Amino acid sequence: MSPGVDASDHSSHSHSRKDLPMLMLGALGVVYGDIGTSPIYAFREAMHIRPGASSTDSEILGLLSLIIWALTLTVTLKYVFFVTRADNNGEGGTLSLMALARKTFTNPPVWITVMGVMGAAMFFGDAIITPAMSVLSAVEGVKLVAPDMARWVVPITLVIIFGIFFVQRFGTAKVSIVFGPITGLWFLVLGFSGLVHIIQYPAVLMAVNPLLGAEFIATHFGMAFIVIGAIFLAVTGAEALYVDLGHFGRKPIVIVWFALVFPCLLLNYFGQGAFVLSVGIENVDSPFFEMQPDWALGPFVALATAATIIASQAVISGTFSLAQQAIALNMLPRMMVLHTSATQSGQIYMPQINTMLMIGVLLLVLAFGSSSALSHAYGIAVSGVMIMTLALLVVVMWRNWKWHPIAVISFGVVFAVIDGAFFTANATKLLQGGWVPAVVALGVGMTMWSWMAGRRRLSEKTRRDEVPLQFLVDNLSKKKPALVPGTAVFLTSDIEGAPTALLHSLKHYKVLHEKNVILTVRTSPSPRVPDDEKVTIDAYNELFSRVVVTFGFMESPNIPKALALGRKLGWKFDIMSTSFFLSRRSLKLGPKTNFLQYWQDRTFTRLARNASDATEYFHIPTGRVVEIGTQVVL
Repeated sequence: MSPGVDASDHSSHSHSRKDLPMLMLGALGVVYGDIGTSPIYAFREAMHIRPGASSTDSEILGLLSLIIWALTLTVTLKYVFFVTRADNNGEGGTLSLMALARKTFTNPPVWITVMGVMGAAMFFGDAIITPAMSVLSAVEGVKLVAPDMARWVVPITLVIIFGIFFVQRFGTAKVSIVFGPITGLWFLVLGFSGLVHIIQYPAVLMAVNPLLGAEFIATHFGMAFIVIGAIFLAVTGAEALYVDLGHFGRKPIVIVWFALVFPCLLLNYFGQGAFVLSVGIENVDSPFFEMQPDWALGPFVALATAATIIASQAVISGTFSLAQQAIALNMLPRMMVLHTSATQSGQIYMPQINTMLMIGVLLLVLAFGSSSALSHAYGIAVSGVMIMTLALLVVVMWRNWKWHPIAVISFGVVFAVIDGAFFTANATKLLQGGWVPAVVALGVGMTMWSWMAGRRRLSEKTRRDEVPLQFLVDNLSKKKPALVPGTAVFLTSDIEGAPTALLHSLKHYKVLHEKNVILTVRTSPSPRVPDDEKVTIDAYNELFSRVVVTFGFMESPNIPKALALGRKLGWKFDIMSTSFFLSRRSLKLGPKTNFLQYWQDRTFTRLARNASDATEYFHIPTGRVVEIGTQVVL
């Protein structure tokens, strides 16, 4: 194994020992909330898939064995041990992994970008399902305590979900301070309640034998995919673990998994199996709640509800991170990004994403009404993301970590079989509700693809109409127009062409500033760029300079702060004597003969109109901005 695998340990997200306990507490509350609530419904759904009410002990042990080994192989081995090492300077998620894979190619192949887009889109689909599924499953426990409350399950769930999204504005750090201790208590209770039943029925530990799971699949081959689809519920939350890597760093996440989360999950699943074996499967409907003593059921339902509220946090904060990366990589239009922590740059809040997620989750709860119905919709998106992650991870192992081809192929084949089985099993539930995350993922994927294609077409069209910058600079140096004091900064994405704002300024005002800066903002494939590498300055002549500012894809692009760094390079930047000239393009649709092209351009136009203002996005003082409008026909 290459030493490159351990690169993440020395990433920009390394933390001091003093910070480690708080980061572990935060990771416990945010990262593991999702997978920590899987015991509520995973074994229950798997248990309900059986030949008949008279299932034998070996069948229960086989189901339990499949859950135990799914957790061990998929979460512990694949994600915690390998995938979290594939960080891009401390950041995780499908898009970070895509950027890491693209770095290894001089001309990255299109299929890597396609996989990144598909993985990100499917994660958005999962982010809508998870809060609805988690909260519904816990609130349904109220029916065991007070059957008359059954009709209030959905209303209570809706109120809780609204509250979850309302508190997002306060930031991950503040949320995790509250969530961490509750989640810690949740896992301890999970482990203890499971241990009590294991002691009463120790024979359940035989389920650790993977052959029992293999035997169950072999003897129930006709329903194998349905069973695997239910087993998969135990590992949902693994992808959120990777996406939230940038919020806390790898070390706290790994320590918490092995020290608390994994042991307590195992104990609880074994305990549920022991309870079912001791009382008989025909007498059990929801083993997670029914194995609790009567006196503890009320407090347990309350704790479970609190835990499921927290479970939603993992995918919500992960979605914010993923959306920010997509914007920086020009896969989505600009949206407002608010940083909620002065010390952790990865902790952000995105109001537009938060609102869209909340509306989607509320609609799902109203449409499905129960966690059992919603479980059919759960899984397709998550298992799809896992396949994309695996494919990109294999590229990183091969080209970045320099693994031996045999090791890469062996790893890829083993987990392709596992992930492929999970995806196929969940695909069988497409008509029962699995179409929901599939439609959401398709919509997000098409939106991202339309935005990238539209930007490319717009760039090609404007480039054809632009004057070469060098040609304009040479002409203006020979025949200078009237000069006015101060510095003018012209923003442009095209490093070769003259900015449209500059051309229109000369055309209408017939003047030029004493100092003119052609500014191009670029996004690095790395999450963050050191200050001493952020700005490059090249002078054309005494009138014109070229400045290129490079931000990492996880950084908030603040142009005034970046330009102030140019003082170290000899540029006397003064914001009060500087005017920023921006070109505001008004997009119009031209005649189309291709329906797909018409739809794509229409989508791009609408996205561009609703994108956040460039002045706000780049943190430019509004009083220093001059916007010059142009019309472009697509």
